[in-house]
Amino acid sequence: MQVAVTPSGPVQGRRVAVTGLGALSCAGVGADALWQALQSSTPPASKRIGEFDASHLGGPKELRRFDPFTLYGLMAAQEAWDQSGLSGPIIDGGSIVTTGIGGLQTVLEQFRVLTEKGPDRVSPFMVPMMMPNAATAAVSMRFGLGGPAETVTTACAAGTHAIGNAARLIASGRCSMVVAGGAEAVMVPLSEAGFKNMTALSNEEISRPFDVNRNGFVMGEGAGILILEDWDQAIARGATILAEVIGAASTADAHHITAPDPEGNGAARCMELALSDAGISPEDVSHINAHGTSTPLNDLGESVAMKRVFTKGVPPITSIKGHLGHSLSAAGALEGVASVLTLLNQSIPPTAGTTQVDPEIGLDVVLGSPRKTELEVVLSNSFGFGGHNGSVIFRRFRA
Repeated sequence: MQVAVTPSGPVQGRRVAVTGLGALSCAGVGADALWQALQSSTPPASKRIGEFDASHLGGPKELRRFDPFTLYGLMAAQEAWDQSGLSGPIIDGGSIVTTGIGGLQTVLEQFRVLTEKGPDRVSPFMVPMMMPNAATAAVSMRFGLGGPAETVTTACAAGTHAIGNAARLIASGRCSMVVAGGAEAVMVPLSEAGFKNMTALSNEEISRPFDVNRNGFVMGEGAGILILEDWDQAIARGATILAEVIGAASTADAHHITAPDPEGNGAARCMELALSDAGISPEDVSHINAHGTSTPLNDLGESVAMKRVFTKGVPPITSIKGHLGHSLSAAGALEGVASVLTLLNQSIPPTAGTTQVDPEIGLDVVLGSPRKTELEVVLSNSFGFGGHNGSVIFRRFRA
């Protein structure tokens, strides 16, 4: 990852290793459950998180003081932390756990308490439960991370921005490691009504990214976490390196609060900047984990942007939102986890729900079954309401 440190121009910063993965999704608890679900062309029947055991994170009293989005983030973070083999406290360790909306379930519950029982019965824990930075704070405290503890709230691009920002902190030497990812838990009637009434949701409750018959996204929830670490430190302590983050970028469409730029200007620029940051050409990318929400405008705009960047041919793409639905800020984080797993397994998951790629899109969308192929570099894209664009690039680790 290129880091500008002198007036003379960019120099190579510290390399960034991925040493841990964690996931919680409708596929179940853990990154392995996520990967197994992605091997099927049939998505999970429900996009909601099922019951899970969080007793390793605390007692009943302590757990009740977490909004579900914070608990989801902690579940995924603990798995990733355990895999990394790190131990705290780490004074220069960072945490960036994003959310698009924050503790919405807490807000709704405490509003009910206010209206039914009066203001004196509102929980004193409401504010620390609802605040968007609650998951980041909980992660930093659990593992004793004394470096930057920040929350990116850039809608559906936030999870990818977390990974890119975390990688930048390590590459610049500010942090030796960062817990990075996103968490979301807003599958409640209020948010569902809001998305439905703006005609963003599928009227069939089917996510079919890039399909000719796509008609909106399906809401999802969950969390994805990656442990990013200074490469030399990871090597020195004998950590298992899963992949390398080699580039990332963030741009804005500056176009519309919800609709993407139909010409893909901001998205194309974001991918180009990420490639430049990584010091590679478009031809070096083996696969793209696309944003692919299943909305008519987003999928078409993203395809236009990819064609502008990959002029010699867009590599095979997939969207795991066909499996998981769209979990807002957690989406990019889960897709980051999936991108690393794709490199580890040398296999591209199929895009569930999609049967006929829109001729106007005309891309090589992996369908039906996993595609075994040699993969060196994966680009993961996320685009959010407000015109936020994020891209992050992972490279395969070879011992």
